[in-house]
Parts: sequence; C-alpha cells; structure tokens
Amino acid sequence: MSELPSLVNDLALILIVAGAVTLLFKKLKQPLVLGYIVAGFLVSPHMPYTMSVVDKANIQTWADIGVLFLLFSLGLDFSFKKILKMGMAPVIAALTIIFSMMALGIVVGHAFGWGKMDCIFLGGMLAMSSTTIIYKAFDDLGLRQQRFAGLVMSVLILEDILAIVMMVMLSAIASGNNPDGSQMLGSLWKIVFFLVLWFVIGIFFLPWFLRVTRKLMTNETLVIVSVGLCCLMAVVSTKVGFSSAFGAFVMGSILAETVEADKIIKLVEPIKNIFGAIFFVSVGMLVEPQILVKYAMPILLLVLTIVLGQGIFGTMGFMLSGQPLKTSMKCGFSMAQVGEFAFIIASLGLSLRVIGDFLYPVVVAVSVITTFLTPYMIRVASPCYNLLERHLPRRWIRRLNHLGTAHDATPEETSKWKHLLLSMSANVLIYSILSIAVIFMMLTFFLPFVRQLLPHWWANGVCGLLTVMLISPFLRSMIMKKNHSDEFRALWLESRLNRLPLLFTVLARVVIASAFIFYICNYLTRFTNALMISIAVVAVVLMILSRSLKKRSVRLERIFVQNLRSRDIAAQVHGRKRPLYEGYLLDRDIHISDFDIPEDSEWGGKTLRQLEFRNRFGVHVSSILRGNRRINIPHGEEEIFPNDRIQVIGNDEQLRVFGDALKGELIPEDPDIEKREMKLKKLKIRSHSRFIGKTLKESGIRDQYNCMVVGVEEGQENLTMIDPNRRFEEGDVIWVVGEQYSLQQLFLA
Repeated sequence: MSELPSLVNDLALILIVAGAVTLLFKKLKQPLVLGYIVAGFLVSPHMPYTMSVVDKANIQTWADIGVLFLLFSLGLDFSFKKILKMGMAPVIAALTIIFSMMALGIVVGHAFGWGKMDCIFLGGMLAMSSTTIIYKAFDDLGLRQQRFAGLVMSVLILEDILAIVMMVMLSAIASGNNPDGSQMLGSLWKIVFFLVLWFVIGIFFLPWFLRVTRKLMTNETLVIVSVGLCCLMAVVSTKVGFSSAFGAFVMGSILAETVEADKIIKLVEPIKNIFGAIFFVSVGMLVEPQILVKYAMPILLLVLTIVLGQGIFGTMGFMLSGQPLKTSMKCGFSMAQVGEFAFIIASLGLSLRVIGDFLYPVVVAVSVITTFLTPYMIRVASPCYNLLERHLPRRWIRRLNHLGTAHDATPEETSKWKHLLLSMSANVLIYSILSIAVIFMMLTFFLPFVRQLLPHWWANGVCGLLTVMLISPFLRSMIMKKNHSDEFRALWLESRLNRLPLLFTVLARVVIASAFIFYICNYLTRFTNALMISIAVVAVVLMILSRSLKKRSVRLERIFVQNLRSRDIAAQVHGRKRPLYEGYLLDRDIHISDFDIPEDSEWGGKTLRQLEFRNRFGVHVSSILRGNRRINIPHGEEEIFPNDRIQVIGNDEQLRVFGDALKGELIPEDPDIEKREMKLKKLKIRSHSRFIGKTLKESGIRDQYNCMVVGVEEGQENLTMIDPNRRFEEGDVIWVVGEQYSLQQLFLA
C-alpha cells in the first residue's frame, strides 16, 4: 500500500491539534484565534517534544489561501458603500497612525543602535496592523456589529492600500533613488486604475451577470463561481502590484453589493473557517524559542512600543477623525499588533540586502506575541476608559466625548464642506504646480550656472536658499489660504465635530509644503533625514509667522484675483459672501446592524409584538430578509423564523445586549435525543384491549400516548386511512408511529 503524501499527514496533525486546543480555549472562554496560535507552536519544528509538521512550504501555501478567504469574507461583510459612508474619518485616522507609528519605530530602532535602513524598515513594519487578525478577533468576541469595529476595518483597508505606496518608497530609499520619481507615480496610477476597475465591475458587470444566471445558480455552482471570482481578482491584484489578499477583499466587497451576498456568505463560511484555521496555525509555527531568548529585550520593548504606541497614537488618530474618546480608545487598542505586511516589508528589505538578518525573526516573534495579546487589548479598552474617566476632570472627559457625538450634517453644511475642500484642493494644485515650476527652473538652469561661480557647497546653499525664498509665497498661500474663509469659520462655529477635521486639513497642507522643502534639501545636501525634516518644518513655521511674506502672498493673490475678473471669487476673498448658520447636533450614536436568527432560537415562530424588542432592548427592527424576500418596516404581527436576517437599529450598548440575548435565548439541547427516534409498528386489537368500541379520538392514542395512527389493514395492498368516526373492533390491525417509550406504553394498554 502506498504511503500518504506528507501534505496529508501534516494537514491531519494540524487539524487534530487545532481542534483539541480550540475546544480547550472554548471551554476557558478564550478567543479561538489564540488557540490556533498555540496549536501552531505545538506542531512547529521548533517544538522538539511533540510531533511536528514535515513540509512547512505546503502549509504556508494553504495559509496564503486562508488569508484570501478571510479577506474575501471581510469584503462580503464590508461593502464598497460602507467604506464610502465612513467619509474622511478613516483617511484622517489612517494617515495619523501610519506617520506616528513610523516615526516611533525609527526612534526605537535608533535607541537600539541599529543601522539607518534597519530603523526605516522597522518603522514601516510597525505602522501596519493586521486586517486578518483583527477581523477574526472581532468575530470571536462578537463585536463585528458594533460601530467602532466598522471604523477599525475601514482604517485597516486604507492601510493596506497605503502599504503599497510605502513599499515603493522604501524600495526607492533603499536603492538610493528619490521616492518621488516615476516609481511613485506608477504606484499611484496603479492604485487609481485598480480602484476604478473595482468600481466599474462592481456597479455594472457582476450584478448583471448574477441576475441573468440566477435561475441556473444552485448552491454548488454559486460557491464555485464566487471562489473562482475571488481567485481571479487575487491574480489580477498581484499582476497590478497589490497583494493577493487585497484583491480578494475587493472581490468580496463587489459581491457584497449583489442580492446573492447573504447566500455567498453562508456558502463560503466553512471554507473560510478551515483555511483560516490553517493560516493562524501557520502564524504560531513561526515562533522560534531561540530567537525569543536571544533577542528577548528588543522583542519585549517592541511589543511595548506597539501596545503603547497604538494605544496612544491610535486613539489620537481616531480622535482627530472626530470620534469620542471612548470609541477612539476601543479603535486604537484594537490595532495593537503587527500585520502580515510587516513580513512582506521585512522580506523586501532582505531581498534588497539593506537590513540585518536578525530583523525578520524578531518581527515575526513580535507579530505572534501581539497577535496573542490582541483580544485582551480589545477587552481592556473599556476598563482603561473608565479609569481615565475617574481620574481626569469631568470637563475634559465631557469635551473629549463631545468631539465624537454623532452629528447629522445639514445640506447647507455638506455644501460648505464640499465647497471648502474643492477650493483647498484647487489651491494646493495651483501652488504646487507653481512651486514645481520654480524648483525645476532653479535646479535645472540656475544651479549649474552658480556652480561655475562659487564652490560646490556654497553654490548649493545659495541655490537652495533662493529657491526656498521664491516658492515661499506659494507655500504659505497653500497652507494659510481658506483658513479664514467664510466656509471655514462657519463650519468651525456650527459644530465641535468639524474642528478636528478642519485642523487636519491645515496639517495635511503643512505636510505637503514641508515635502517641497524636504525635496530641495535632499537634492542639494547629504544631511540625515531627521535634519532635513527639521529644516523643512522650521522653514514652514517661519513662512507662516513671516508678516512680510504674508504681504507678498496677499499681494500676489490680489493680482491673480483681479486678473481673473471673477465676482464670486472676489466676494469670497473680500468677505462679502456670508454663510448661513444652520445646523444642529444630534446627541445620538445610532446605527443599523444585521443579525442572523439561529436555527434553535427561542424567538422562532414568535411575532415582533410578543418578543417586545423595543421594550426589552430599546432597539427597532427595520427589515427582515427571508430567503430572497425582504420585509421592510415589519408590523407587530410579523413572525420571526430561524435563519432570518434582521436589521436592527440601536446604539452600541443596546445592540450588544440584543446580540447577547439572541445568542443566549436558545432552545436547550435535548440530552436524550438518541431516545427520541421515531418507529413504525403494527398493533393488533385484542379482546382485552381498552380501545374496543372507541373512536380514534376517544382512544387517546394521540393525546395520552403521544402516538399517531397512520392506517389500518383491511386485506388490501396499501393501508387504508382510518375514519375518525370508525370504532375499533377486536381483530383490527392498525399501524402506529411514535417514540420507543410511547409505543411501549401503548402496547401495554
């Protein structure tokens, strides 16, 4: 008999150990993802006391497939529309977290005395959290329906997109090229192309295709088509330059807009669970005890850096996006781990031979430890907030929480935001083009000329100083223009929620202006990055504070406005156009979440009036999805059935209590289910039987003995249906069905 391939042996070992460990973790009420990681450590080749996996390469391939299906399922839950509805909040939070964690990673690397490129790549690794791990942790903890979970997933998706740009920049820095060259433009073009492709396919082709083939789609064909589309988009994503996991998420979000989304989620769930388990086991297999011992101190400090850094900067990023303190802390604490992109960035550094060999295993160890801590970080967020609430002044807590109070923007306010952002974008574009033109002219023509007159470094200094002076009016206008406009002031006064986003628009323009100064310094000097950034920041600050520069920029602006001859723009510049101060704050945090009714729910078969959701939980049922039928605004007599998907409206706490009740109010499992088997037997009415002379109803066979008469023998090939008014006689042969115990009692009667 031929031997089994090593892949099958390894798979059997992984699943058996994972099953045993996760049962233990389920008993201990711990997240299953931690059980998978422990199982991976137990079956890894680094654990000499247990059986270990033979072929890690094959397991890694299966783990990659697991990532695809996990991100595909995430996309099915988190559609394109949900991302758009989040607005600017995820963008602000993502940019703040990435820049803060990168800077923190570089500082920590320098503190260890590591090389320059090691520090830069370390910063890139620490900036990326794990979409897969957080999604699984939310799933295990039952938090996916809460509002803060949606914010976190939006930021994680944006981080995955920005990671592509970061890898291009790191490659350019490592090779000594300028990261603002053709590679950066090519990367941005790929992102735009891929997202447009995503939008076009999602809106036009796939819904039409599934609608046309709906009558032909069985469960089998639907799951094959869905998985095939997932793999296809993963291949396309890889060809474009993205990760395959991101492509899987894109396809999931496209299918989430179709009618078949709920059915696809149920069909793909078993595939996601098994391959996802293999992925998390493979993460646990990466733990090397000798690395943990050799680099114990750096690993410990990096873990603390991530936990504290994401706890602080993550919270700050979400607060800048307009979220209250409690929600921001939940979001920031959830992201305290190193994601899969850290491995990709580390592999990139090794392939370019710019980082040390020690960094990859260190980051892997940090990733595993922070993954293990993720569920506990999510749980500890609320207690940490309660601790702050007890020790900080109430006025501070009230203001910090008031920042993120849900706000319904009026049409006028939305129009002001749109007009302000368009104006700011146009200003940034115009002044950037002017600055680029000046820099190009100075570095292309003036720099070679002045180098013929002065020594090399003197020429560079003169050229750099003159270039900065020439573009400084443009940069100052880029930063300051529209900061005192009618729209800016109106939005600032109308709602506290608008203030942090408005400040972020100023900060973003400061970063863009600093980038021009940074480019000039980087082109003309050989100072370290930190020194050049410091020069850029100081120069920008001096521009902002310079009154003479303000006069120059205002003079240039007035000349431009007068030449343009635009009454509307002139009215805005001179303050003649007044805004409408309308709008209000709605002090609520209400949103819609979906819940699936379990098959063994006690709510099945009951009406909404009987269940009293509004009185018990304070929530409202807005719609019921039952198969292909949707019941919107259901009335009180509408019944709830198992496998229904209901949309419920409430705040986070109300929805949490509702979800706990949904999971808890289940029909208890029958401990004697094996004895409940139904049997069909023949009963002959004898002379002493108590049923003689009685009708079927009078006999009590159904009511008293819990059995059912299915027919009577009358010498024919088939049984004769018994007449309810027929009276039993001696010698009648009837066939009855019931449980074993009930039949025994009936036969003894």
